[in-house]
Amino acid sequence: MIPSYKLGYNTNGFKQHPLEITIEILAEIGYRCVAISLDYFKLNPWDRDLDRQLERVAALLTRHTMTCVIETGANYLLDPRCKHAPTLIAPTRAERHRRIEFTRHAVDIAATLNAGAVSFWAGRPDVDTDLREAWSWLISGCQVLCAHAAERGVELAFEPEPGMLVENLTQFRRLQTAVDHPRFGLTLDLGHAHLTEPDPLEIVIEQSIDAIRNIHIEDMRRPRHEHLMFGDGEMKFGPVFKALAAHRYTGPVCVELSRHSHDAINTARRAYTFLTASTCQIPPK
Repeated sequence: MIPSYKLGYNTNGFKQHPLEITIEILAEIGYRCVAISLDYFKLNPWDRDLDRQLERVAALLTRHTMTCVIETGANYLLDPRCKHAPTLIAPTRAERHRRIEFTRHAVDIAATLNAGAVSFWAGRPDVDTDLREAWSWLISGCQVLCAHAAERGVELAFEPEPGMLVENLTQFRRLQTAVDHPRFGLTLDLGHAHLTEPDPLEIVIEQSIDAIRNIHIEDMRRPRHEHLMFGDGEMKFGPVFKALAAHRYTGPVCVELSRHSHDAINTARRAYTFLTASTCQIPPK
């Protein structure tokens, strides 16, 4: 069976390559999607020539018949001294507003590039943060972002991540119920789910399929949250791809190997070879 999803690769695994060259390389390998992590030199929302960059990227994606997803997990773009800061649950209103405005920019970029979704997460609460307050801030921020996403015709895809305020699918469903908006969906990171969910991944997919807008894929080995090259972990991917086919998932499935940028091209090739073998066949470009 020819898969209907879009096999992609996250640009956080090409930190030493310009975005346009990254897209060219991924297209040459055979990927059909690129997960664009907004960052320094990769569609930084505050660059003066952003509109020109977007024109070039849109033309490249069209030329190679590729789709994209917008990712918002840059390590130091908003605060060069503190990883991932500020977040939607930062202790001050000004900090939370900065993260909301950044994500609104991401939504605007996604609308321009006709991206499948904007992926984002909660962040880690500070030691002194009241968790009830953190949940209130998170729900409010997500509702603001949903309103903007609806105006721009963009899907939001929230990612549970180990160690963050929302780290598993039970907590995601609580958040989804509270946000209560049709634009609010799920980024399912399969490695994260391998760590946090009691059920096999094929069951996780079945239970979450209506919410999934975006999928991250990598290998992993319990209990450590470390994104590994396929074959270096303990995950079984055959049942995953059978579940995606059974539920006719048509969205992105993007490799996330951010710590492999030192060998980005070989890593992307190896990942593509592994995943296309696992899924029988990727349709030719």
